[in-house]
Amino acid sequence: MSKKRFRPSRGEVRESLISYLFISPWLLGFLVFVAGPMLFTLYSSFTNYDITSTFDWVGLRNYTRLFTDRLFLKSIYNTGYYTVFSVPLGIAVGVLAAVLVNLEIPGQKLFRTIFFLPRILTGLSVLLLWVWVFNPEQGVINSLLNVVGIHNTPLWLNDEHWSKPALIIMSAWTALGSVVIYLAGLQSVPRQLYEAASIDGATPVRQFLSVTIPLLSPTIFFKVITGINGALQSWVNAMVMTKGGPSDSTLFYGLYMYRIAFTDMRMGYAAAMAWIMLFITLIITGIQFWGSKRWVYYEGEGR
Repeated sequence: MSKKRFRPSRGEVRESLISYLFISPWLLGFLVFVAGPMLFTLYSSFTNYDITSTFDWVGLRNYTRLFTDRLFLKSIYNTGYYTVFSVPLGIAVGVLAAVLVNLEIPGQKLFRTIFFLPRILTGLSVLLLWVWVFNPEQGVINSLLNVVGIHNTPLWLNDEHWSKPALIIMSAWTALGSVVIYLAGLQSVPRQLYEAASIDGATPVRQFLSVTIPLLSPTIFFKVITGINGALQSWVNAMVMTKGGPSDSTLFYGLYMYRIAFTDMRMGYAAAMAWIMLFITLIITGIQFWGSKRWVYYEGEGR
C-alpha cells in the first residue's frame, strides 16, 4: 500500500512565505553582518591580506607563526591570568552585593543606588577616574594604605608586577553592574527552605552555603560563562589605562590583535588570531557545560 505524500495547502504555503518575509530582515542582517564577515576572516587567515594591496594565499603560515611569536604567547598568558582571577572575584562581589541588597536592613535603598552606579557610570571617564585611583602618589588606594601605616605602597599601573592585579581590582567595579541578575535569582528562592533550615538549626552562614548557593547556581553558571567570555575579550581598559605596558604586562590578546590589524595592517595574521580565540572560547565553554552537571542545581531536577 503506497503512502500518500503530504502536500501543504495553498494557505499553509502562503503562511510560511509570510513568516519568512517577517524574519528576512534578521536573516539578511545575519548574512551580511555576521556570517559573511566570519567567512571572509576565515579565508583571510590563510592569506597575507593587508587591506591595501596584497591578498595572496599563504596556507597555514599565519597559524604556525603565531606559536613562535613571543608577544602572542605573552598576550595569551596575560589574558589567562586576568580571566582566572577577575571572573571569580566578580562573581563573589556580585553575589555578596546582591545578598546585602536583598536583606531588609536600614539603608537598603542607599546600597541599591551604590551598586547600580556601574550601570550608569561607564565609558572613558570612568577609566580615567580609575587611573587617578591607582596613582602611586596621589591616588585613593595608596593614600588609604598610608593612613593604616603601609608606606611602601605599590606603583600599580606603573609596575609590571602590579598592573594586572590593578585591572583585576577594577573589574570588581563592573561586576557590581550584575547585581540585578543575582538579585532576581535570590528572590526566586522559596522562603520555606530558609524556614526549614532555620528549624533544623542551620546558622545564616550554613543557610547561605546549603540553600542560597545551590539554588543560585544556574545564575552563577550563566555569569561564569559570560564572565569568562567577556574577560577573554577584554582589552579596551588596558589600551586606555596602560597602552599594554609596562613591559607588555597588560598586553591582552584583544589589544595585541588590534595592534596587528590596525597598526601593522597585517589583517591576515590578525584574522588567524581571531579564529584561535574563537576555538579557545568554544573549548572552555564546552568544558564548563560538561562540568556544570556536577554543581549546577535546577529546581525540580532529581539528584
